[in-house]
Amino acid sequence: MRNLWGWFTRLWVVGVLWLAASPLWAAHAYGQFGDVKYPTGFTHFGYVNPQAPKGGEIVLVPPTRQSNFDKYNPFTLKGSAPPGLTGLLFDTLLTGTMDEPTTAYGLLARDVAVAPDKKSVTFELHPLARFHTGDPVLAADVKFSFERLTSKEAAPQYRTYFSEVKAVVVEGERRIRFDFVRPSSELPLIVGSLPVFSRAWGQTATGHKPLDQLVTDIPIGSGPYTIGPVQFGKDITYVRDPNYWARDLNVRRGLYNFDRITYKIYKDSTAQLEAFKAGEFDYIQAFIAREWARAYTGRQFERGEIVKAELQHRNAGDFQGFLFNTRRTKFQDVRVRQAIALAMDYEWMNRQLFYNAYTRVRGFFVGSDFEAKGRPGSDELALLEPLRAQLSAAVFDEDVPLPPTTSLDPASGHTLRDHLRQARDLLQAAGWTIQDGQLRNARGEVFRIEFLDNSGSMGRVVTPYAKNLEKLGFEVQYKVIDFALLQKRMDVFDFDIISNRTVGSEAPGTELLERFGSKAADTEGSGNVIGIKSPVVDALLDKAVSAQTRPQLVAALRALDRVLRHGHYVVPHWYGAVHRVAWRAGKFGKPEVMPLYYQPEAWVTSVWWSTQVDKKN
Repeated sequence: MRNLWGWFTRLWVVGVLWLAASPLWAAHAYGQFGDVKYPTGFTHFGYVNPQAPKGGEIVLVPPTRQSNFDKYNPFTLKGSAPPGLTGLLFDTLLTGTMDEPTTAYGLLARDVAVAPDKKSVTFELHPLARFHTGDPVLAADVKFSFERLTSKEAAPQYRTYFSEVKAVVVEGERRIRFDFVRPSSELPLIVGSLPVFSRAWGQTATGHKPLDQLVTDIPIGSGPYTIGPVQFGKDITYVRDPNYWARDLNVRRGLYNFDRITYKIYKDSTAQLEAFKAGEFDYIQAFIAREWARAYTGRQFERGEIVKAELQHRNAGDFQGFLFNTRRTKFQDVRVRQAIALAMDYEWMNRQLFYNAYTRVRGFFVGSDFEAKGRPGSDELALLEPLRAQLSAAVFDEDVPLPPTTSLDPASGHTLRDHLRQARDLLQAAGWTIQDGQLRNARGEVFRIEFLDNSGSMGRVVTPYAKNLEKLGFEVQYKVIDFALLQKRMDVFDFDIISNRTVGSEAPGTELLERFGSKAADTEGSGNVIGIKSPVVDALLDKAVSAQTRPQLVAALRALDRVLRHGHYVVPHWYGAVHRVAWRAGKFGKPEVMPLYYQPEAWVTSVWWSTQVDKKN
């Protein structure tokens, strides 16, 4: 959901080649766990068409809830940058692939070398690498980018993301080394994902403008596109750079084929869908099952003018849920959070609202190897036992909590009425009882809950949920506000409950510090919107970040998932097993081979091509 961070959390990582006779790991790629699919000298990635024609255009809408943009700088906290800007304008040291979740190949860096003790990584920059100004990309630019992104001028997520980097050393004009706080198999990927911009961006006669004062200054990157025509705040077109320095590299062959990529922004989803049907843009991703079933219909679909497809993938399941702001006293008792979750009748929603199209989110790493199940195994216990004194006995003695499941069978003990009765008992134990028809504490304060939304799409979910909560005595409000205002209120943690979605990852790591770490809980603009401040969670995050093997990572994340789920910090939502997308027929080509791990927007804008090149050029 979060516009700034959506691109940043692992779409750019990983790869490795072991040279036993060398004092370093040195290669064209790096893999977190040693697996590299494409050898030195490979010609192109397997899911692209290396002969794809260049030209034409595609017009699309962002998959986020963005309703405007007010700056060109994607790295600062205040405001909203245009969709697509980061990935299209800025190259990184390494680039990820869509068929290897934990491997990355050299882009700005033609060589990556990891020290045997895994406490540093050195990058040799490609001699051809150029910014859009024609200036070479040098080690000094890389260091400059890192220092700006980890300063207080940038959004706080970057400081957390790169917090395990101890020092950055320029060893030569095109050689740079990153030293780590401790050995890490993941950090070479983290620093490899660094977006690099020119030292000339924001340069004045007297020095550099602070990063947070670069608002409408056009960024100077080295990516495949530059900014073209703009209706500021509404539409933006990116124009392919014909002199793009990496156009002939194997990691870019067959990619970024459109001459123009235009994003259009609409204020609400209804207007957006009608505009799509009217031909105002070419591609859209659907997230609401009811709309997919009932609104993506009509003559254009029947005649094949619009293609409607459900695309398979192997991505880990996305996390989505209602998140409690535990900074607020009323949500600090786990029994209260558990009671509120019991009032959601997901099974009714799935039948009546979702056309049985979804699966319930169970935990924070749903549908992956990292999802906790049953009781902790020996690998988890090895991590949890030293923390036993700080954990409830249930973590060790009971199965990991699953979301409540409602039944229509009165004898099941799991009807909605049964759940509401359990919720009432939990609330009473936490000091909240019905007084004068409302849920109040000992001081007589009414328990009010405000759900925030920016599009109104959650209204059909919140309305029946609110009715159940009102049966327990809660006073419930559902408020729809503009996305920019919602983002601002999230940044300063001014909310009760919000709906949030986090894209699943095949190898979560350092970004979890930003999402669950105690330091991030008090940092405005951080991803720890829940406000979790737990020494146990911090200890398990430390184990995850320092994992040297995949089994170690699996054990740490399962233990983390288990502890978080016993904390009942969220009301889990649902996730889909496919990408639902639609596009205008006859305009685009795509390879026969589908990638395995991908988000549709990135796949469409980077891999597809126009079939109307000759007509337009």
